Amino acid sequence: MKTYSPNIRDVERRWWLVDAEGVVLGRLATRIATVLRGKHKPMFAPHVDTGDYVVVVNAEKVRLTGTKPVKKKYFRHSGFMGGERFVPIRMMLEKHPHRVIDLAVKGMLPKNNLGRLMRRKLKVYAGAEHPHTAQQPQVLEI
Repeated sequence: MKTYSPNIRDVERRWWLVDAEGVVLGRLATRIATVLRGKHKPMFAPHVDTGDYVVVVNAEKVRLTGTKPVKKKYFRHSGFMGGERFVPIRMMLEKHPHRVIDLAVKGMLPKNNLGRLMRRKLKVYAGAEHPHTAQQPQVLEI
C-alpha cells in the first residue's frame, strides 16, 4: 500500500468566519492556526498548505486574561542603535486591534515560506463588517 501525499491541486479551500467578541486571545489564535494549517482535515500533510481561509471580525473586543492587559508588551526594533520600541497591548488594541490577533497567530505558524503563505489566508477586521460576504463564509465556533 502506498502512502498518500496530498497535492496542491487536491486541496479544496473553504472560508470560515470567526467572531472574536469575548473570546480569549490565546484560545482564538490556536484554533485559527489549526484551520490555517489544515490540521482539521484528514488530508493534512506538514509540507503542503492544505488550510482554509479565516475571516475574523470584532478583533477589538477580544478578551485578555490575568495581568496581560497591564503587563504584556510587543517588541519591535528599527534596526538602528537604541531603536527598541515596546508597545503595550492596550495601546495596540486601541490603534491597531487587527495586529494583536495577527501577531498571536503568526507565532503559532511555521517560520518559513509555507507559514507566510498560510498567513495570507487570514483576514482580520476590527469591526463587525467584512468584505468577504461573496465567499459565503461558514461560522466557526470557538
